[in-house]
Amino acid sequence: MDGVGWGIVGYGWVARDYMEPGIRAAGHRLVAVCDPDPTSRAAAEQAGARGHADLASLIAEPEVEAVYVATPNHLHRGAVEALAAAGKAVLCEKPMAATLADAEAIAQAVESQKIFYGTAFDQRHHPAHRMIRAQVEAGRLGTVTAVRIVYACWLGRDWSEAGQPNWRIDAAQAGGGALMDLAPHGIDLVDFLTGEPITTITALTQIKAQDYAVDDGALLIGQTAGGALASLHVAYNCPNALPRRRLEVVGTKGMLVAENTMGQTAGGSLTFIDGTSGRAEPMVFDTDSSPFTEQVRAFGSALRRPEERAAYAASRDLHTMRLVARAYGQG
Repeated sequence: MDGVGWGIVGYGWVARDYMEPGIRAAGHRLVAVCDPDPTSRAAAEQAGARGHADLASLIAEPEVEAVYVATPNHLHRGAVEALAAAGKAVLCEKPMAATLADAEAIAQAVESQKIFYGTAFDQRHHPAHRMIRAQVEAGRLGTVTAVRIVYACWLGRDWSEAGQPNWRIDAAQAGGGALMDLAPHGIDLVDFLTGEPITTITALTQIKAQDYAVDDGALLIGQTAGGALASLHVAYNCPNALPRRRLEVVGTKGMLVAENTMGQTAGGSLTFIDGTSGRAEPMVFDTDSSPFTEQVRAFGSALRRPEERAAYAASRDLHTMRLVARAYGQG
């Protein structure tokens, strides 16, 4: 039976609004939730899961096979280390941790315990992004020369979902601001789409429009191992009514432009522009399945079929974390 029994550690808005529906849509089951907040546990129980105030109680649930870790970033390490010691499969939200040292400890824990681990780079699973990867692999773009990403939103100090405090603007909990939160998706996506990891990176950050201490915007430039250039503009200071989610992959024979595909929801658009004629061709893809649903399906399938686990690598995700640290000037 492919249906996986899931646990969730940290039942915040992403877990409630995206992961829990994704688990159901993929045909899996949410068995239990761990969260110190009684209101969050009550919400989990309304969704049909058992609520626990401590991680040990969730770990003791025999039906929990895989655990989605969605706590604030600074708590990732403790949760993953405990779950790894218990032999549970783990899907941990990005970034791996609030600090590079904690990310290194996570990689060591999952490798030493030999558990199945993945970082939740859900953008790998958006149907439009999968189509881009297939088009690149088929050679339709020719030689890929550049990837350009804009991934932005408005995140004010008073932002709140599910009645929870905005920990993403607290450096101690998040490890950084817009760069820490949003850039890992783009860095990982460049690798996924081109088949080449970014090896060189630098960044400029800003605190321009928001009244908090972490960066509210960043511009990163990098280069892949094969020489393709990458640019990422990430921001917490872009009004949500503006165009703010765009992905372009440019090659010697054409380019692919995806709009409103970056993010947690299904849909968006994808267009191929021919490099000779300039003709624009809309591309048809599955606009109903969210990247969270597809991520759950893929992780669950790899849990059941170990031969599929090559798509996941803590070492690759640690490389992404090292690039984030380097972009902040920390390495």
